[in-house]
Amino acid sequence: MMKTNIPSFDTHGGKEIFHHSTAHVLAQAVIRIFPKAKLTIGPTIEGGFYYDIGVRPLKPEDLKKIEEEMKKIVKENHKIKRVEVSRKKALELFKDNQYKVELIEEMPKGEKISYYEQGEFKDLCRGPHVPNTGMIKAFKLTKVSSAYWRGDAKKSSLQRIYGVSFPKKKQLNKFLELQREADKRDHRKIGKELEWFTFHEYSPGSAFFHKKGAIIYNELVNFLREEYNKRGYQEVITPLLYDKALWETSGHWEHFKEDMFIIEIDGREFALKPMNCPSHCLMYLNNTRSYRDLPLRIADFAPLHRNELKGVLAGLTRERKMSQDDAHIFCSLEQIEDEIKRLLDFTKHIYKDTFKMEYHLELSTMPEKAMGSKTIWDKAEKALENALKKNKLAYKVNPGDGAFYGPKIDLHVKDSIGRNWQCATIQLDFNLPERFKLKYEGKDGRKHQPVMIHRAILGSLERFIGVMVEHFAGKLPLWLSPIQVRILTVSDKFKKYGEEVVKKMKEAGIRAELDDRTESIGKKVREAQINKVNYILVVGEREKKDKTVTVRTFHNKVIGAKKADLFTKQVLKEIANKKII
Repeated sequence: MMKTNIPSFDTHGGKEIFHHSTAHVLAQAVIRIFPKAKLTIGPTIEGGFYYDIGVRPLKPEDLKKIEEEMKKIVKENHKIKRVEVSRKKALELFKDNQYKVELIEEMPKGEKISYYEQGEFKDLCRGPHVPNTGMIKAFKLTKVSSAYWRGDAKKSSLQRIYGVSFPKKKQLNKFLELQREADKRDHRKIGKELEWFTFHEYSPGSAFFHKKGAIIYNELVNFLREEYNKRGYQEVITPLLYDKALWETSGHWEHFKEDMFIIEIDGREFALKPMNCPSHCLMYLNNTRSYRDLPLRIADFAPLHRNELKGVLAGLTRERKMSQDDAHIFCSLEQIEDEIKRLLDFTKHIYKDTFKMEYHLELSTMPEKAMGSKTIWDKAEKALENALKKNKLAYKVNPGDGAFYGPKIDLHVKDSIGRNWQCATIQLDFNLPERFKLKYEGKDGRKHQPVMIHRAILGSLERFIGVMVEHFAGKLPLWLSPIQVRILTVSDKFKKYGEEVVKKMKEAGIRAELDDRTESIGKKVREAQINKVNYILVVGEREKKDKTVTVRTFHNKVIGAKKADLFTKQVLKEIANKKII
């Protein structure tokens, strides 16, 4: 690819061009097999591409046929050509495809209209593409799901075919190997096997946290509350249901209505809240504020509801009901950079210091459908950019991906198998304070408008748990683990001693349990490891006599005999330090 004007595959732009070119090969193969199929759009996504197509429901064997046809198209090595046409000509070319006609008719007057041609195939597209189909050496169709045209459930149902592609076969093989590892780590599978959390069709997009899963959830919340106490936050509890008048004031009714659950009560429209910011604005208005009250940091763990399409739901990592470690900071203009610095330090403490995870930062700027003036947006973007530069933090700009009310800094963490997850977010907002007419009295005795910082450090708690389960392959750090210690008895004779050890550990605050079944030690150890128990302790004749326990870990590392009291102290220290093994 370096011999052409196309960027290298190793660059973001190069990947997008390559993946989108593969989407066209996919579309060409589908049309060859299903001549009456109607093509819609085939964008690139993180790590690959998809194409939404109006065709009958597809089966796994259909994907296999499509892949085989794609291989033929690659072998045929068609030259890929860009052709510019008039609006009239474009409408004539695609007159039999209502989706393409709709797209053409929506294009602004004066905009160049183009299609790409390879062999007998033509597709409406801005491009660019690779020079020929023969460059696409390795690809795989990964799955198919249902989708609606333009995400609207009232419109046509389509088949969304997902795929990945690479210039070299070895790159595809590496991806498939990673995918197999990811499948083993799937949090939905692990969560069900360990009885941490499950899902049910009666409440799609919402998790049921069982006893052990609730422990993980609550440990994270407790951890955050400890940090909030150190960092000057006040936690509040807010309602879930609000009159549409609130959402009209905040701008959500105009910009976010399609993603909200709307309910009619007493002839009035209400909505379940998708985010906490408007309710925190109401709380700000409850009192007259002075510069002495700022910065005001309000934290909230309230459940949120967003009407995500069923086709994109993905266990804990994409839900309709979630809770965020959400907070809003009301501050003066002069306090912005210091508050952003504090938040960047907070994210470092969580991800690098506590969870030992690498991450990168992205600055997302004004989207196409934004609320507020360009002047306000420029001011907010500059403030975030200055904070990143002053703290000497590397970042990349993500144009047009800001929230509708303000620009943001997003943190993308890398897990143990190299995948990136967007978790923390810091968003600067001049718009909501203006819309809610928020004021504070300054040192000069005059009224001033505060700035609002939206921030979530873990993001959605559910999503973060899903990421952690996959990152650690279910072997959570000791402080988060639902079962920290399991004591195994060699025989019934040592049940009483085992009970004594468990009792002392529980009294010390350790989550310990006893396995006194009449099973072999080998079987008990294997089950404890399958259950992801951090420390597995065996007690028998020698341990009872010496007041010891024989220790091994869920990584199958045999530590050996330890005095029971000393081991308890070591476990407590490891929990307190939130140690990652």
